[in-house]
Amino acid sequence: MPRRFPRRIATISVHTSPLEQPGTGDAGGLNVYVVEVARRLAERGVEVDIFTRAVSRDVPPVAELAPGVLVRHLTAGPFEDLDKADLPGQLCHFTFEVLRAEAAYAPGRYDLVHGHYWLSGQVGAVAKERWGVPLVQSMHTLGRVKNAALAAGDAAEPGVRIRGEAEVVAAADRLVANTDEEATELIRLYDADPARVRTVNPGVDLSLFRPGSRRQARLRLGLPADAVVLMFAGRVQPLKAPDVVLRAAAALTRDDPDLARRLCVAFVGGPSGTGRADPDGLTELSAALGISRVVRLEPPCPQLELADWYRAATIVMVPSHSESFGLVAVEAQACGTPVVAASVGGLRTAVRDGVSGILVDGHDPASYARVVRELLLQPATLARLSAGAREHASRFGWGATVDGLLRVYTGAMDTMAAAVDA
Repeated sequence: MPRRFPRRIATISVHTSPLEQPGTGDAGGLNVYVVEVARRLAERGVEVDIFTRAVSRDVPPVAELAPGVLVRHLTAGPFEDLDKADLPGQLCHFTFEVLRAEAAYAPGRYDLVHGHYWLSGQVGAVAKERWGVPLVQSMHTLGRVKNAALAAGDAAEPGVRIRGEAEVVAAADRLVANTDEEATELIRLYDADPARVRTVNPGVDLSLFRPGSRRQARLRLGLPADAVVLMFAGRVQPLKAPDVVLRAAAALTRDDPDLARRLCVAFVGGPSGTGRADPDGLTELSAALGISRVVRLEPPCPQLELADWYRAATIVMVPSHSESFGLVAVEAQACGTPVVAASVGGLRTAVRDGVSGILVDGHDPASYARVVRELLLQPATLARLSAGAREHASRFGWGATVDGLLRVYTGAMDTMAAAVDA
């Protein structure tokens, strides 16, 4: 029997629109994932409708993201950015709007539902039953995993999320894990059926994130040519441990006056999660540590400029307490910049320890300072890691991600069809 191939997919992304700028609010790697996958699916003849919650009266009900990709903004709750903790209360309304949008077409509009994050999975589980199509679910992050590795000052994920995740895991026809480690967590912590779990690594746009002139990148960004640039990219919140970067930098400047003169610590991103309650936290901590002069805070920026920041950096630091993958680490490595990252979750896949970067156990700033100092004293090692970073990142193109997802989609459709035929 020929394998079934989806013609049109309903992608659900309740809490963050693919049109939002990654690096601020709740927009991050999930946004990049949804956009890049949708575009490439459309290029292969699979149409994608992305359902997301409208946070402004000004957004159009339907917007074309790319040929074959529509973003459908659904009214559910107030026109404002709601905290994720407030979104479960809007799911019934949002689900109704998804079902109503589909009902305006002839039956069979969608061959499959792909939910992103547990909130979307709750919606997808209802749509799957109503439409008689498979539900493919990507969790992106897991509440139990986050709660096991909470940063100081961060709030635990609530019980409603943990219960909701378990319900989605049970309802999904296929669960897409970003890494083998996440696949193991789904099975061990959520009792997922191993036969329904598939690992598909996220990707990176290798045509955009690629090596280039460090000197030219620094010129464009206004950085001194001889600077030692430590960079942090992404949402500024305790989960991502930006404080570790600052404290490590302070330790480096105390030990080496010459480095203190040349050091630049760049943060590219905006407050998110519990970080929104303390938007001036980095500024205040920099002052308390006496390193304000070397810290540069930049707002989230388009990917073209972000690639310049990666090229300009000497080292990119990703000391997160948990990561389902670590897109920043792969983007940086694709630009030829070594990464110093926490040895947690997906970062153990995104970074090849000793080859494309260095993985650090724990979150002691002194450990990060020691690793960075050793790398700065060994230019040959930095150069070797730079070459290894490019080679390692080259395995993570979005094309390979879409190949893997299409295998998951056709497998889910075949399984459902076989069950119906039986």
